[in-house]
Amino acid sequence: MKQFFRSLLAKYMLIILTAIFIVQIAYLVIALFMVKIDHHIENSNKNSPEVVEANWHKAANNIEKDINKNILSLFDNWKEKYPEATMFWINQNGVLSEQVNVKGRFPNKWDSTYTAKFMKESYANDPFTVIAFVGKDNSHGFVVLQIPRKTFNPPMVKANEKYGTMLSIVMLAIIILFIAISFIFFRGIRKRLLHLQDAMTIRDVDQLPIEIDLIKKDEIGQLEQTFNQMVIELRESKQREKKEEQLRRELIANLSHDLRTPLTKIRAQTYTISKEKLSQEGKNAVKGLEKSVLNIDHLIENLMSYTLLMASKYNFDPIEVDVVRQVRECIASWYPVFEKEGFTIDVELQSFDNHEWHVDPIWLERILDNLFQNVLRHANEGLFVKVKTVSTTQYDAIIIADHGKGMNNQSNEKGAGIGLSIVDLMIKNMDLEWDIQSTNDGTTITIMKNY
Repeated sequence: MKQFFRSLLAKYMLIILTAIFIVQIAYLVIALFMVKIDHHIENSNKNSPEVVEANWHKAANNIEKDINKNILSLFDNWKEKYPEATMFWINQNGVLSEQVNVKGRFPNKWDSTYTAKFMKESYANDPFTVIAFVGKDNSHGFVVLQIPRKTFNPPMVKANEKYGTMLSIVMLAIIILFIAISFIFFRGIRKRLLHLQDAMTIRDVDQLPIEIDLIKKDEIGQLEQTFNQMVIELRESKQREKKEEQLRRELIANLSHDLRTPLTKIRAQTYTISKEKLSQEGKNAVKGLEKSVLNIDHLIENLMSYTLLMASKYNFDPIEVDVVRQVRECIASWYPVFEKEGFTIDVELQSFDNHEWHVDPIWLERILDNLFQNVLRHANEGLFVKVKTVSTTQYDAIIIADHGKGMNNQSNEKGAGIGLSIVDLMIKNMDLEWDIQSTNDGTTITIMKNY
């Protein structure tokens, strides 16, 4: 239950419940306001134009004595009820005698013509006008009452005029409040998600994501905790991988050192045996033994080189190299070996327009040695090797081709492919490209420098 109250769902439900509560309060306020309006409606029915007109006639007709004093008293009483009302008295002689809140200009002497004109203009006009004779015998002139017609507006219209702006402001404030709360709520969620996204892209020195601080224990907090756990597991896995890699390198280095010592002894003993008088079968056996020792020594060298390359500890010193010249020197050193094995050697080396490559000459020599060794071991059925150069406007290339049975063919000399793996790593690290085309009729390897 405690975990639920910390969740985003609980917070969202709290916002909804708050909204419902505020709406209910608003309904209650409106209901109370409507009750007040109903009360005004009851009172307003008592103050309709018809009632006002009847009351004004009744009050004027009841004045019999002290005319001047009673009329002033009448004006005072009605002014308390209708502060905006205009009242004046035209006496029996047609003279404007008393007036209250008169804003226009009336003549002091009213004749029958002006009186008729006034009554005609005031009928059904604004302000609402009532003319009543003073006294029951109508012998003391008449009194005029003018009230703005908006005074008789329905209570809802009056309420809207008086409180409409305030109610609109309150409703707008409530809407803005909910928008602000929702914006803050979802902005907080978005900010935390973006923070988690940034943490996924940032890497430490081991190229692993970094852990993030846990702020809350809601669903996003659980996601952040899971992310941190994943980072911890990745870091532990990386450390185990480093330890295993270190152990593997140490094992390979130790095995290479330990294997080379007995190989040296075997090579020495083989040389001693070859000096003895042996039958032809014995000589062939010694020759096969020497070849196996050389293959094992080459395999150990490749294994050491591959391990150093994978650990980025193989010395790399690129310079500007005359590639065609180095290829020519390398094939010259291998020429006796191929000739001894009965290979036909075809060399077509033409200088490049851009004859210098920015490469490590030791690495390039190692690449060529591995490729020639591969031809010697796996293409001895075809007894043919060709080395040539190709130059175009897009690239320069070194091509080594043989007439063997192809790399897909099963061979007794086939190893684990470490030699070609070394070639691949060295070529890529020197920003070169290479391609292998192998069929049952032979293999063609192309090393390219693009421009």
